[in-house]
Amino acid sequence: MQTFFELVIGWRYARSGKRGRGNGFISFISGVSMLGIALGVAALIVVLSVMNGFQKEVRDRMLSVVSHIEIYSNDGSSVSAAARAQIAQNPHVRGIAPFVMAQTLLAHGELMRGAMVRGIDPSQEASVSDVVQTKPDLQQSLQLLTPGSFHVVLGLELANSLGVGVGDTVTLIVPSGQATPAGVVPRLKQFLIVGLLDSGHFEYDSTLALTSLQDAALLTRAASGLRLKLDDLHQARTVAADLQGSLGPDYAVRDWTQQNRTWFSAVQLEKRMMFIILTLIVAVAAFNLVSTLVMTVTDKASDIAILRTLGASPRSIMAIFMVQGAWVGVLGTAAGLLLGLGIACNIDVIVPAIEQLLHTTFLPKDVYLISKMPSEPQADDILPVVLIALLTAFLATLYPSWRASRVQPATALR
Repeated sequence: MQTFFELVIGWRYARSGKRGRGNGFISFISGVSMLGIALGVAALIVVLSVMNGFQKEVRDRMLSVVSHIEIYSNDGSSVSAAARAQIAQNPHVRGIAPFVMAQTLLAHGELMRGAMVRGIDPSQEASVSDVVQTKPDLQQSLQLLTPGSFHVVLGLELANSLGVGVGDTVTLIVPSGQATPAGVVPRLKQFLIVGLLDSGHFEYDSTLALTSLQDAALLTRAASGLRLKLDDLHQARTVAADLQGSLGPDYAVRDWTQQNRTWFSAVQLEKRMMFIILTLIVAVAAFNLVSTLVMTVTDKASDIAILRTLGASPRSIMAIFMVQGAWVGVLGTAAGLLLGLGIACNIDVIVPAIEQLLHTTFLPKDVYLISKMPSEPQADDILPVVLIALLTAFLATLYPSWRASRVQPATALR
């Protein structure tokens, strides 16, 4: 019964604002605090959801081109058949394909661009590449990459930068070349473009060129490695460690988190910093409750005195004002949660509408790798935001509530 009494009085104080000359201003400050908490929580949810979506979108597009794990021989030779058989025994490995990778130059007329040439086996590439599985036209183009044909599939952005298309020829230049009495002479070979690769990831679409495994090995003189696809990409680090232990020091095993460690570390650091910065918005709004409750305590001094004379304990008085501040924090957090989830779940509609209204583009494709604003709300991010907002609002009520409990009835009534 006592707890019910404190909740009722606290709620009444939280929603009051019509009676008395000072109550209107106090209610306004309370509303501003509630709005600040709501906006802070909503901003945190939206920003973290967008960063999660951005990371997932880039990761998925990256892994549609990049393998989960790559294995090389440390002595410069190709991976042996025995090692491949050992790798295939791992229960997490779903696909294995050989490849050759080398940094080269592509030239067309007076234009020249750096390119990463990847030699592949078209019959096995689909088992390790999502982009091949999802694009039938690309599968048909890869079937033309037969040994000795010197055909090539270029990334769409790379082809655009060179001003070429399907049916044109480009000159592949291997800068390392070969030693002659006149010095090191680059190796040159003309390739016929038989297809274009559009993975949706600008970095790879602007640098990647696919050709047959034999043609790439012949020109680059590089040994072939193995690309692996796993049943769970999040297990790549664990599987890579297991494979490294079973294959021994003769082989180097790299998973996709190692290949892109700098990028993912930067995203995680930025996410943490944004969380800290935006949490300050919630903290500032929550601590506005301090001024609200202090003014309320001053305004309700006579009420406190009457409650004390009726038998209310100092603890009950403190609980009443804590309930008042807690209601503001709970309502503001709930409103921010609904607003943040509403924006985060519909950002694919909201952002294009704003871009069309302002005639601008928020995410240039050549800068941000993707051109659409992604969003992925995650409970692991939303729950800490809600708890921090509620905890901050609760802490802001402690001092004013303690001050209310120290009001002396006789002094207040006099």
